[in-house]
Formats: sequence, structure tokens, C-alpha cells
Amino acid sequence: MLDLSDGGGVRTLEDIFVGQTISSPRGSVYGGQVMAQAVTAAMRTVEEDRQIHSMHGYFLRAGDIHEPITFGVERMRDGRSFSTRRVHAYQFGAPILSGIFSFQTASEGLEHQDTCPKGMPDPESLPTAQELLGHIDLPQARAIAKERPFDIRYITPAIYLKPDDREEPFNAVWVRTHRQLPDDPRIHQAALAYVSDYVMLEPALRRHGKSWIEEGMTIASLDHAMWWHRPARADEWLLYVQASPSASGARALGEGRMFDRDGNLVATTMQEGMVRLPEFRSGS
Repeated sequence: MLDLSDGGGVRTLEDIFVGQTISSPRGSVYGGQVMAQAVTAAMRTVEEDRQIHSMHGYFLRAGDIHEPITFGVERMRDGRSFSTRRVHAYQFGAPILSGIFSFQTASEGLEHQDTCPKGMPDPESLPTAQELLGHIDLPQARAIAKERPFDIRYITPAIYLKPDDREEPFNAVWVRTHRQLPDDPRIHQAALAYVSDYVMLEPALRRHGKSWIEEGMTIASLDHAMWWHRPARADEWLLYVQASPSASGARALGEGRMFDRDGNLVATTMQEGMVRLPEFRSGS
């Protein structure tokens, strides 16, 4: 999923990598996959003692699941402690994602973090996607229940099929990969980027009593930012909580925090997405 090949000897100012796409019932590439592969491509050009600490990316076009993705990495700067890379993801000669990625050598300094939310149920006590959707014979339900590489278990009521009646802009899930990953920390960092995109806009949908099967709704990620704070394994349970501080202009903002089971804040995310509803379209 996150494996990339080299560019086949192509000479350019960019380092070139090629990634494959995975199937999707929507016909478009999942944004988290593109981000994770872009993270991986940037990592391939940085010394191993420099770990990624932040990324800021824009989704420019929908990706085609039938077409490989070419990643061009520009080596913008290598300083004493930080390295910066610009990555473009291309299909059919046009960028589908553009992002800046920053890496840092291990350093010591100030330490503090937000407190992990208390009173959350253990993931083992929560239903799986297979238990929630496995009985539905539709492509989208099968994809969520059986094909996702991550096990996502909802603490707040899942809004796959019906809205959350509480209408609060808050979402909480436990996440981990279905399979154990290698010990390489970079694989786990890229995997966190992958999973971070799944539920970022759900707090906004919850706030307005919407579910994922809302008729006539169009939703798409516009940009995504992520900060890696502390080491974490993506194949061990992580608590991912999100909120939505604002929605306006057919856009919704989501913010998220990931904690490990010891309460360590391991990553923070921000995303703005387009959310169009039929009742707000002109002529409706």
C-alpha cells in the first residue's frame, strides 16, 4: 500500500517515485492514501536520523484508482537540524496533491501536552465495522467492513447509516491496523497519515444531524495538516478524537488529536473540507 518504486531513471530536478492505488467503490483515490505515499516519498530523500514532524498538504484533484501516482520530491532545504521537502503527486501530468513536509533530528526542549480524555470505553468493548455493516450487501458497506487496512471502532455512535441525534461537533474512535507492521518507525508515521483522513469531517456532520448516506450530499477534503509529536505504533490502539470549531461557505473545519493507551499525545491534525448539501444549492 505504501510501497513506492523509483522513477525508472527519469532525470529531473525532483526525485521521482511511483505508487500504486487501491480499489475504492467511489472510483476516486482515498486522500489518506495519497498523503501517506507522499510522506513515504519525502522520507526516501531524508537521512534516517531525521523524523517527520509536520506536513501541510492541499488536495487539488480527485485521484483515479486505475492510474498509478507519480510523486515528485523537491529537496528544498537541509539545515543542521531540519530538512524540508516539497512533494507533488501527479496523475495524467497534473498534480492531485501538493504538500510541504518537514523533518527534524532528535532534540530536547520544553515538554507539555493536552490531557487525554478520560472515561473512554476500551476498544475491545466496541463493535467492529464488520459487525455494524457486514450484513449490508452494498459496495460501500463491503469496502468499509472488509477492505480498509485499519480497524476503526466508534466511541461516539457511528454515522454510517443514521445521524447522531445529539448533534454535537465531536467524534471519537479507536484506530489501529488490522495487521502487525514492521518495526520501522517511518512506516508507522506514514500509516498515521493514512488513517488521519478517514473521520476528520464527521464532527461537522454530527453537529448538523447528517450521516454518510445523506441524499445529495457532496463531501471532499480540501487540505490537511498534521504534526507528529511523539513515537507511536499504528498497529496498536490509538484514541483519535476530533472536533469541528467552524463551518461556513460550504466548508467545514475539523481538528483532531491522537493519543496512545498510556495517554501520550502522539499527533495533531487539522483539515478543511467541502460539504455541499442539496438544500443550499442554487435553484433548489
